[in-house]
Amino acid sequence: MTRFTHSHRRFNPLTNEWILVSPQRVQRPWLGQIEKPPRETRPAYDPDCYLCPGNARAGGKRNPPYDGVFVFDNDFAALLPDAATDARAEAAGLLCATRERGLCRVLCFSPRHDLTLPAMAHADIRRVVDAWTEQTRELGALDFIAYVQVFENKGEMMGASNPHPHGQVWASEHIPTEPTKELRAQREYLRAHDTCLLCDYLAAELAAAERIVLQNEHWVALVPFWAVWPFETMLLSRRHIGSMTETTDAERDALANIVKRLTTRYDHLFETSFPYSMGFHQSPTDDAAHPEAHLHAHYYPPLLRSATIRKFMVGYEMLAEPQRDLTAEIAAARLGALPE
Repeated sequence: MTRFTHSHRRFNPLTNEWILVSPQRVQRPWLGQIEKPPRETRPAYDPDCYLCPGNARAGGKRNPPYDGVFVFDNDFAALLPDAATDARAEAAGLLCATRERGLCRVLCFSPRHDLTLPAMAHADIRRVVDAWTEQTRELGALDFIAYVQVFENKGEMMGASNPHPHGQVWASEHIPTEPTKELRAQREYLRAHDTCLLCDYLAAELAAAERIVLQNEHWVALVPFWAVWPFETMLLSRRHIGSMTETTDAERDALANIVKRLTTRYDHLFETSFPYSMGFHQSPTDDAAHPEAHLHAHYYPPLLRSATIRKFMVGYEMLAEPQRDLTAEIAAARLGALPE
């Protein structure tokens, strides 16, 4: 780690983009007061929550008295299955629009209003993993769906509209921008080296052992060498598989295990229910072969120094390129030392 003590750029081979790292700006990243917000207390059931069992949702429909994972079509979906916008291009291709059909679903993790993933039992998280897998399979089988995006926004800081534990699944007619960038880079790497980019990257990280946060038999959680967010992590399958639908029973069980352990460490970092946006990147469902795709998840948490001090992407980051002070190695060491 001593070789990364002054400003330098790091390359992200998944997106072919660079990030500026400035470790000399923060010699001791946790100097100063560490603020602990009041402990958030929520009831197990909230009669005013539109995601709790039996309650009316904002769109008027009523939830069943569910006792496990509950999935429903988003009442205010960003994608519609019958979108009818015609494709068009004007001004020599400078003003372009095309139809985008899709489906958006909400996935309630638990009937309990007061739980988050790290507070849930392993068996209950396994049911969430199974639901992610089944939704990928079901939506990906639709003939007009090219990509299924599984994700979670946790906490008000990340724009979650309701504290009830839930995630989302959006299925779209086209492959979205971020997966497209990653798939292109993985495809180019496969053509050049005849091996998987993320398989090779994971092997390099395991050998270096500088940025590994935790691992089990089937999954590894690490801080990417090119991480942008202060405590960003990536969750990688050890086996080369492209989609959640390809996971074995043992791999899904291990995924539940590492999700609980990783999110618990996040909560211990600043002694708060740690906010983040996370999501899986997997093979498209466009009926084409994608040997380049390697299943993985990104965790993007905004917190920097305490439960209330966050990292903002402003100024240089918006106009030039991402920049961070805290190195990936220090972040990994910090997360790796926390209890589970």
